Order: sequence, then C-alpha cells, then structure tokens
Amino acid sequence: MSATSRREFLVAACRMAPAICVTGLAAPFFRSEAFAESRIDEILRTAPRARYWTSAAHDPKLVKCLLCSHACAIRPGGRGRCRTRMNVGGELRSLVYGRPLAIHVDPIEKKPFYHFLPGAAAFSLGTSGCPLRCKFCQNWQLSQSAPEDHPTTWTPPGSLVSAAADRMAPVIAFTYNEPTVQTEYLTDVAREARKRGLSSVIVSCGFMNEAPLSEMCEVLSAVKIDLKGFSPDFYREVSGAELKPVLRSIAQVARSGVHLEIVNLVVPTLNDSEKMLRGLADWVAGEVGPDVPVHFTRFHPDYQLRNLPPTPVATLELAREIAMGKGIRFAYVGNVPGHPGNNTLCPKCGKVVIGRSGFFVSEMNLSGGRCKFCRRPIPGVWA
Repeated sequence: MSATSRREFLVAACRMAPAICVTGLAAPFFRSEAFAESRIDEILRTAPRARYWTSAAHDPKLVKCLLCSHACAIRPGGRGRCRTRMNVGGELRSLVYGRPLAIHVDPIEKKPFYHFLPGAAAFSLGTSGCPLRCKFCQNWQLSQSAPEDHPTTWTPPGSLVSAAADRMAPVIAFTYNEPTVQTEYLTDVAREARKRGLSSVIVSCGFMNEAPLSEMCEVLSAVKIDLKGFSPDFYREVSGAELKPVLRSIAQVARSGVHLEIVNLVVPTLNDSEKMLRGLADWVAGEVGPDVPVHFTRFHPDYQLRNLPPTPVATLELAREIAMGKGIRFAYVGNVPGHPGNNTLCPKCGKVVIGRSGFFVSEMNLSGGRCKFCRRPIPGVWA
C-alpha cells in the first residue's frame, strides 16, 4: 500500500463517511467544567447500555462492572477505573461506543502482527480510556484521558466498516488505547466487518474477564496481548494491575484457536532481568506452545518514565536467545529497524521466509503457508 499523508487520509475519511473525521493520536482536550458537563450530556445521548455488569444485591443503584479484573463498584454518576463506563441511574452505560478519537491506516506489522496477513493495511482506531496505568505508556494522551477530554463525532459501526472497505484495508485493528473499554462497539463493528469480508484484530493488555474475552474471540481473527513483565510486583508498581488475569487471557485466546501473538516491552531496570525473561519464556513455551510469536520490543522514554534510557539492543537479543533456547520458534526483536531479529526464519532450514524493513515486508518466501525452500509449514494466517 502506498504511503498516505495525514492530510490525505483526513480528507478521504471525511468524504467516505462524514461521521469519521478524526485522525492522529489526539492530545488531551483541556476544558472547563462547563464544557465537560455539556460534553457528557452529548455523549450520554448516544451512550448505550453496557454489557458485563450487575446490580449490587444490597443497593440496586450501585453497579459492579464485570468487564475487566478490577471489578469496579460504581455509584450513581460515577465511573469505573477506565473512565469510560458510567453508572446512570443504576444502569451502566458505555461512553465510548461509536466515538473513535484516532484513526490511521497502518501496516499490520506496526501492531505488531508478524504471522497475520503480512503487508496488509490495517484500518486502525482507538478511543479514550484504559484499566491500566502503565508508567511507560506510548499513547497516554488517549489511554489516560476521559471521553469528554476530546471532541468526538458519533460514528455507527456500519459507517466505520464502510470507511475501512473504501480504503481497501482488509483488516480493522482496535488499538492505541485498550480495546476492552469499547467492547460493545468493537464486537458490533467486528460482526459487521465479517459480513463484508474484513477481518478484525485487537492490540490488548489482556486484563479483561473471561466472558467478554470469549465474546471477542467469537468475532476476532487475531489478538495481540502485551505481557508487560513476568512479575506480579512489576504489574502492581508499574502498571497498576495484576499479572494473573493477563496470563489467564493469553491461555484463553490460545485455546480458542484465534491467532495469537505476544509482545513484551523490555524496560531497563524494571523487567529486563535474566530471571524474569527466563520465567516469561518458560511460561509461554509451556502454557501456549512454541509456535506463538513473541516480540521483545525496545522501550523508548515516554510518559512517566522519561528518566530511563532506551533498551540496549543487546538486552533484546538476549531475550530472543533465551526464548529460542526454551523452544519458542518465532521470537523477534522489535522497535529496532533493520535488525535481523525482525525477520521470520524457517525453523527447519533456517532461511528467511519473511524479510522485513521497519514495518514493511521486503522479502516473501512463503508459498501456501510453507517455506519455499524446504516446504515446512509456517504457523500463521497468510491469506
């Protein structure tokens, strides 16, 4: 796909679907309290009843959100930790349904998915909100903001799918912030997309509960989960979450048969110890199998961790070496353009079956899902 400038995409998107005219990773829209109140009133006019919640037995106006593992108890007028689900008169409502804030057409490799439709264009969107508080978040302007922090326009599922189809993007990717917070919109869009022959994927922290993840797996073609570190303390201190639900989600996706890839952002001094990397590789190899692609990705200083340096490439190479030593067949070095660890190698003959330059495919030696050189099947979704 040819490169598209930000202005060209904005113009094209607005022509295709007038409701879709936002792009870029939006900075928080700082506003007065009066503005916030007016925005909430506008949002609530189209905010549907959320799924995955229950009323408290002792107080029917108090609701318990069952979407993610925080299990927030929310009083009338209050919200969950993700900021996107609000108790309105004893009913939980989604404040981000139909309100994407960022839309781009990206190569699928940027997500990253390396074993799912290489070279495909991914019509990518995000909303505000996230159940986690990662100090290293690269998209904190969206994930750590509330729906009323940004001007948005109502975009029904059909309009979004039409825009993706008109851009000739075979994949719709829910990304940038945590897709779980828009699960109602996500699944409605994915069902509509499937009717029109498009695939849907998510880039997730994996902190959702089993029931919503099961619904997502019914309509998604691929899931990428960030396994941020193999330590409960790391999750609590750096991400404001727990490790166990993420491991449960990864195992659940693996059992579902939906294509799965895992990313570990390697942060210097925080989750880069050899012990932690070995623990992660052991768990992946033993619990989800050796053919799930694992990306060890380079950290760059951002958000609340600007004091740390970028990950040394040698650390990423060590992580990849450890993973392959544990039997993981497809371990990658990420965020290091031009590194040979970006390429997919055939486990049998060792030759490059997919060569990559940055986020783009530069060499393709697959035929019918098999290595062209030795004919070994390479696990993935190739067509």
